Amino acid sequence: MCQLLGMNCNVPTDICFSFKGFCERGGTTDEHKDGWGIAFFEDKGCRSFLDPSPSAGSAISSLVKNYPIKSCNVISHIRKATLGEVTLENTHPFTRELWGQYWVFAHNGDLKSFHPSFQGSYLPVGSTDSEQAFCLILERLKQSFPERPTPQEVAGELQRIADDIATYGIFNFLLSDGICMFAYCTTTLSYLVRQYPFSKAQLKDRDIELDFSKIAGHADRVAVIATEPLTTNEAWIAFPKEQVLVFKDGVVVNT
Repeated sequence: MCQLLGMNCNVPTDICFSFKGFCERGGTTDEHKDGWGIAFFEDKGCRSFLDPSPSAGSAISSLVKNYPIKSCNVISHIRKATLGEVTLENTHPFTRELWGQYWVFAHNGDLKSFHPSFQGSYLPVGSTDSEQAFCLILERLKQSFPERPTPQEVAGELQRIADDIATYGIFNFLLSDGICMFAYCTTTLSYLVRQYPFSKAQLKDRDIELDFSKIAGHADRVAVIATEPLTTNEAWIAFPKEQVLVFKDGVVVNT
């Protein structure tokens, strides 16, 4: 199946270090060769890079690895196709507007016999179960909240929606509105929080080490979320199963 990478911070931060290891799983250290994508929130805007080719050898991923885009919320995805052809329109993450702001979504898993009906507010462009799930999530959120709700209200409704969709199969996802990162896990997802005192981190998929104490400020805080841990010498925390976690300013705020 696919793999997910997310980052949520209290100050704009680049994801270059984590992404250098993550994208190797798209054809070098793992078999996720069916496209990749990454989305960065920047103020009210959202900058996305999508490519249906393997991330490990992609010229676009080489740009992203060496282009330190600063963001407080980032979602990336490398794909192993189970439903839907390997095309640009089927490449995660997907982006839509709700309550006057962008929302970004990426999914790891396989939803069997999942064929929701839609009212027309949100319609899938491609043919993946993932995009259908995203459209259904946004449609139900819009029906429940005509105006923008609090993150806690979103998390409560998202929990009910995710539990319903998860009955169709494996449903691990990341969802962000640029303020918070919402995450849900039915099988495998882990996270860590980097904060003072910072230390060195060693990538699992590449022979690269970075000493964060030399580049991070004392008040900086960064949460990194991944399907499988990206580093070998840090304490990754396994997600609780079937529970929506909300990250804001680099920490979990709803446990």
